[in-house]
Amino acid sequence: MKLISALTYILRATSYGLLTAVVLLILVPDLREGNNLSLNIFKPKEDKVKPFSFSTAVARAAPAVVNIYSETIETDRRYQNRAIQRVKLGSGVIMDARGYILTNYHVVMNADLITVVLQNSTELSAELIGSDELTDLAVLKVHANNLPVIPVDGNLSPLVGDVVLAIGNPLNLGQTITQGIISATGRSGLGNTSYRQFLQMDAAINDGNSGGALVNSNGDLVGITTAKFNRIDPQMNIQGIFFAVPYELAAKVMVELISNGRVVRGWLGVSSQQYNPQLKGFVIGDITKGSPADVAGLMKNDVVYKINDNKISSINSALDIVAETDPGEILNFAIYRQNQPMTIPVKIVEYK
Repeated sequence: MKLISALTYILRATSYGLLTAVVLLILVPDLREGNNLSLNIFKPKEDKVKPFSFSTAVARAAPAVVNIYSETIETDRRYQNRAIQRVKLGSGVIMDARGYILTNYHVVMNADLITVVLQNSTELSAELIGSDELTDLAVLKVHANNLPVIPVDGNLSPLVGDVVLAIGNPLNLGQTITQGIISATGRSGLGNTSYRQFLQMDAAINDGNSGGALVNSNGDLVGITTAKFNRIDPQMNIQGIFFAVPYELAAKVMVELISNGRVVRGWLGVSSQQYNPQLKGFVIGDITKGSPADVAGLMKNDVVYKINDNKISSINSALDIVAETDPGEILNFAIYRQNQPMTIPVKIVEYK
């Protein structure tokens, strides 16, 4: 009886084992192919990590970046005044569904004919609405419907270290994306201007990129790119230093150009390279003779710590206050002169 009980137990266990094996083969087909999966079926499955990509940002922003071809007709006396056609390449950014496009001033400067090419290859004639040499910006207008508009974030504040993508048409190769980081803000050094609000970054900018979009990793507009850099020595091989006009500034200029055809700025007539953190004001350097500052009695080494009721957090903030003041208005400059506080009213005139 004991032998029969033992055999019964063995047969029953074997049956359970065979049944379990059949169920596993049905539920896990890979076990049938002898691919050693049997060693790993009870291990947790590892999900493959997706590669990091900016494709979503590009998909949002790229359709609103256009190619610009500006043609100039010149006559050459050496060839019996024969007309010569010169074409400059550039890029632009569709900012408004009504057809307003931002680009660089130097892209369309003195152009007789401006052609805009959309990413779907549609060619449109463009009208120059206005330009601003100081910021190297210009506004164009095309007549079209349902244009893609660049995404913007009104609360965006670019920071050093932010990843950015430059989108444009370098060397007429077609739309190209380059990537880098913002390396500085509030930079000067473009052309002959001392304007101090430009972004510096290392996303590559080549001929034809000028006027294109600089966007962040979400595809939101950060600035308008420009390849115009004032090099001390043209023979120097400078890499990784490119500039863009910040979106906030570009938007202000665009509104002025659309409204007035030009940008009207207030002018004080001083220069400054130093901010005094103890007195919380900027130190006046040189003063232009006959300027509003000179006429009002401001002096070199005066520390300006307040303009009207606005405290001065940086040199740039002070310049912005003056630039955005309508010509003819009076600003009260609170200063320290030889550590003595005083207030001097200054009548602002138009920058020319």
